[in-house]
Amino acid sequence: MTQPLFLGIDVGTGSARTGAFDQHGTLIASHSVAIETFHPKPDFVEQSSSNIWSAICEATKAVMSAGNITPNQVKGIGFDATCSLVVMDSDLQPVSVNPSGQNERNIIVWMDHRAIDQAARIDAQAHPILQFTGSTISPEMEVPKLLWLKENMPDAFAQAAHFFDLPDWLVHRATGSKVRSLCSATCKWTYQGKNGCEGQGWDDGFFNSIGLGSLLENNAGKIGNQFAAPGAAIDAGLTKAAAAELGLLQGTPVAASMIDAYAGALGTLGIASVDTNQSDNSARLALISGTSACHIAVTQEPTFVSGVWGPYFSVMGTQQWVNEAGQSMAGALIDRVLDGHSATADLRLQAKTTDKTIYDLLEDVLIEQAGGATDTHALTRHVHVQPDFHGNRAPLADPSRKGAITGLSKECGTLDLALQYLATIQALAYGTRQIIDAMNDKGANIDTIVVSGGLARNALYLREHADATGLKILQPATQEPVLLGSAMLGATAAGQFTTLQDAMRDMSGPAATITPRSDGVQRYHDAKYAVFLKMQADFAAYRTLMTSAGDT
Repeated sequence: MTQPLFLGIDVGTGSARTGAFDQHGTLIASHSVAIETFHPKPDFVEQSSSNIWSAICEATKAVMSAGNITPNQVKGIGFDATCSLVVMDSDLQPVSVNPSGQNERNIIVWMDHRAIDQAARIDAQAHPILQFTGSTISPEMEVPKLLWLKENMPDAFAQAAHFFDLPDWLVHRATGSKVRSLCSATCKWTYQGKNGCEGQGWDDGFFNSIGLGSLLENNAGKIGNQFAAPGAAIDAGLTKAAAAELGLLQGTPVAASMIDAYAGALGTLGIASVDTNQSDNSARLALISGTSACHIAVTQEPTFVSGVWGPYFSVMGTQQWVNEAGQSMAGALIDRVLDGHSATADLRLQAKTTDKTIYDLLEDVLIEQAGGATDTHALTRHVHVQPDFHGNRAPLADPSRKGAITGLSKECGTLDLALQYLATIQALAYGTRQIIDAMNDKGANIDTIVVSGGLARNALYLREHADATGLKILQPATQEPVLLGSAMLGATAAGQFTTLQDAMRDMSGPAATITPRSDGVQRYHDAKYAVFLKMQADFAAYRTLMTSAGDT
C-alpha cells in the first residue's frame, strides 16, 4: 500500500511554497517559487493572482518529482496565504487594483497602506463591531481597502463581482467553490461567526455606516455568503482543470483555508510540552516571523485587548478564542536597515565567497567585538532602534508611526552595521514583549513562545527574544511549520483526523527549548526596553510639536 501524503501550500509575501507530509508530520519534500510584487508608489503593494497560481503549480510539480510522489498518494490539500485582497469580475477574470489599469495586478497585498485615511474614517464611526479589532481597524484589513477601491477606482469597484481574501481565492481556484473560510472572513473582514455575540454574520449597520452597504446586496454574494471552518472539506475537491495544472488527481480533497500566520500557529502550538511544570491555566504564544511578525494566542474565553485584534471565535479550532497582534515589519525591517547602510554591499559580496549568510557574518563581527558570544547583547548599550518603520500594528495600532535609530556615530563600517543589525533584532524583541505585556494585563497568562517562519531559524533573533521577554521559547524541529499547518488542514479535510486538534496532536513534532539567561542580562534588557518605550513616547511628542506648526 502506498504511503498517504498531504500537501501544504503556502503563499507568503515573496514566494509560493508546497510541502508534502505524511500522517505523522514528517516532511517528505518541499519547494519554493518566487512570486512577483509591484510597488507602483509609496504605500502601494500589488500582486497578480495568475502569477501566484503559476508559482503554486510549479512548486507542487517540483515537490512531486523531488519526493518521487505519485498523484494517488496525495490524499488532501491545505492552502494558506497572506490576507491580501483579490479582485475578480463576473467571469472570474482579474480586475486591476492599480490606477494605471494593469489588469494582471489584481491583488492589494496585506502590507499595502493606501487605505490609511479610509481606516481612520471607519474608526471615527466607533461602531461596536470594532471591539473585535482592538477598537481600531487596520489599513492592512480588507474593509478599508474595499472603501479605498470604491472611492478611488469606482469603475473597478463596479466591475468587480467577487472580492476574495487570497487564501479563499486559492481554494476557489482549486475547487471552483465560493465557500469562504471563517478564518479569513472573521479576522480580516469583520464577519462574526456563531459565537453567541450579537450581530452574527455580516453587520448591515456597520457596512451601511461606512458607505459599503452595496456589498451586502444579493445576499452578500460579492464578499461571501457561505462559510466553512478551517480544515473542512470543500465541495468535490480539485476540479479536473486544477488537477491537471497541479499534476494531481481530480477530486483530491481540498480544505477550507487559513491565513498564513494561523497556519504557522496551527503547525506549532501542538508540539509536545517540554515543561512539566507549566500550569494548567498558562498559555502559549505563537510567534510567526517572516516579512512581518504575527503573535497569536488561544484562550478559552474571549479576551479584549486594546490595539490587539480579536477575540475571534473558532478561526483555528472549534470552541476556542484567538487574539492576534503583530509587527508590520520583521524580516522586512532587518532588510531595510541593511539596505540603508553603506557597508552592506561589500558584506554581501563577502557572503557569496563563503558558506555563510550575511547574517552569519554580522554575528561573527559581534562575537569578535565582544570577545565571545555570551556578551554580544551588551554591545548596543548606546544604539537603539524604534522599529515602527511601517507603523505600529500592535499594541499601539497606529499605522502612521515612523521608526528611528539613535546612537549613530561617524563610523559607517561593518561594525556599525553589525550594531544596527543587533539593535534591530532587539527592538523586534521589545515589540514582542510589549504585545505580551498588553495581553497578559488582560489575563492571557502567556508564559511560552513557540516560533515559526524564516526568523525562527535565526539563533540571534531567538536568543534576544528569550532574554528580552524573560520567557522560554520553543523552536519546533520541523523546518517548515507553516507548511505543516496547511498540511494538517488537508489531512483533516481528507478524513485522516476528525478535528484540527487531533491533527495537531499527531502531526506536531518535538522542539528545542531556549531559556532566558541570567538576571544581569535581563536587567540590561529591562533598561533597553525602557528606552524603547521612551522612544515611542518621544515620537508622539515630536508629532505633536510638528502638528502645532501647521502645514507650513
